[in-house]
Amino acid sequence: MEGFTCNLRTCRLLKGLTQEQLAEMVGVRRETIARLEKAQYNPSLRLAVDISRAVGAPIEEIFIFR
Repeated sequence: MEGFTCNLRTCRLLKGLTQEQLAEMVGVRRETIARLEKAQYNPSLRLAVDISRAVGAPIEEIFIFR
């Protein structure tokens, strides 16, 4: 997706989480996490906040929109 960078994979791995574990924590399917990590999907604000809290990183470090 042009203009969108996602650092979720790095943040998730630093926290020691699998895609499946993170997906369960935030209430989505593992495929959603995979699509986010490939920057193929824009998260809702609610999902972005939930992910941010789960991995312990600010939203603006995980999801970068230009």
